[in-house]
Amino acid sequence: MRREADFLKDDEAVLVYIAKKLREAKALEELLTNAAVDYVVEVDQYVGGFLFRTARAGAFFYVRADTETLTRELLARNGYRPYEPLE
Repeated sequence: MRREADFLKDDEAVLVYIAKKLREAKALEELLTNAAVDYVVEVDQYVGGFLFRTARAGAFFYVRADTETLTRELLARNGYRPYEPLE
């Protein structure tokens, strides 16, 4: 279920997905809500493009650390590639 940003203020927020299109973000919201996953979504910028790198807006999906593994598995089972931070 979608929550407000202050829902994660006392917990470690983990970025699990960046939706680059509105349709993708809405579909992901529906998937997470139907699976009873609490999440926060915020619009932020990411860098995209191959030859000409530009800043673009996307929907960043965050969950609590204790639900990260289950959320990542849910995303992968449904054809989404969860966000993996650069090491």
